[in-house]
Amino acid sequence: MWLRLRQIALVAHKLAPIADDLHEVFGLEIGYRDPGVKTFGLENALFPVGNQFIEVVSPIQENTAGGRYLDRRKGDGGYMVITQCDDHAARRTHVEELKIRKVLESDGHEYKIMQLHPRDTGGSFLEIDYQYGGEDINGPWEPAGKDFHKAIRTNVIRAIAAAEIQTPDPKDLAERWGNIVQIPAKPDKGGNPSIKLENATIRFVRDTDGRGEGLGGLDLVAVDRSRALKAAEKRGKLGANGTINICGMRLNLVDA
Repeated sequence: MWLRLRQIALVAHKLAPIADDLHEVFGLEIGYRDPGVKTFGLENALFPVGNQFIEVVSPIQENTAGGRYLDRRKGDGGYMVITQCDDHAARRTHVEELKIRKVLESDGHEYKIMQLHPRDTGGSFLEIDYQYGGEDINGPWEPAGKDFHKAIRTNVIRAIAAAEIQTPDPKDLAERWGNIVQIPAKPDKGGNPSIKLENATIRFVRDTDGRGEGLGGLDLVAVDRSRALKAAEKRGKLGANGTINICGMRLNLVDA
């Protein structure tokens, strides 16, 4: 069985400024706005990054799950790690054996969703989905609508190479996630416990910024590093050691 990192969701108090940052710094374009997220009191914008996606959601009413998450994480930040699998029934059976609760579940013919409860997984929301026709990673992805390919821009960045989860105990959380996704966690070159998916890595690091456990960073494969850094500096988004800070996230430019 394979498992891919297909989408990252961020949550922000205001959507428009974050969308502008992603466009100006990384050259990304909005490929889809999902009207269905209004059911959850949210608005969104979804940006293709090659054949992966960065989604930004923002509350449009009081007392939403997204709004409560903003309060808990003390501001804008990472929200969900969304993966794509090839055998949803087997993944669902395994999750049920582990007695992990689900926040959202749908068993449609073409697209299946299994969003796990963050109190049971730890770290952040973890979602394991199935897309009919998903053998082709450049193929359809229902959360992105039908025309997202027109918005793909890869002149500045071209992929999400890693998602970084911060936590007081990286080893323990990595083992828990590894058990859920059935991929053993192993140390990366920096000694951080990590889970290697088919197309990306989930890395677990110690929480040092005082914001608590959550999705804190991404590694983005750079095509034009200089352009991104200059644009980030101009917008006041460039941090130490070349890290770009947008939506409360540490965005690291890496080589392929």
